[in-house]
Amino acid sequence: VIFTVLGLIGIGAALRLVTAKNVVHAALYLVVALGTVAGVFLLLAAEFVAWVQILIYVGAIVVLLLFSLMLTRAPIGREALDNQQRVMAAVVAIIVLAGLAFLVQDAFGDLPSVGLQRAQTARMGVELFSTFVLPFEVVSYLLLAALVGAIVLARRDER
Repeated sequence: VIFTVLGLIGIGAALRLVTAKNVVHAALYLVVALGTVAGVFLLLAAEFVAWVQILIYVGAIVVLLLFSLMLTRAPIGREALDNQQRVMAAVVAIIVLAGLAFLVQDAFGDLPSVGLQRAQTARMGVELFSTFVLPFEVVSYLLLAALVGAIVLARRDER
């Protein structure tokens, strides 16, 4: 029951995210959608992944997004997101969704069902900071570059 409620809230937030007329409202719907994903991880007994989801995505990524929006003085209102290609975008989105569904069904269609396993947080931490340390650091530098770029753009507008 809780999974169904979280799923419905997540689907609703995702739909509102892509249909919102205001960029800030879209970012807040993104917070709700990512929060429901963290709730699903909690239901699956993956507490570490749920807290990482909240800390990194909800805490850092959305704050960075909002900070860069406010810092660059990007157009935020209804006129910023109003374009006349919505029908074409919907057609492309449906085609991409159908292609992804076909690929996922083709790749994972005949897998046997497996039971839930206990989360191994220590092993996940070792893997993250040994095997995957380079992609982890690349993402952190990418976010830093985005923040510096937003500051440079904001400073250029003031002059």
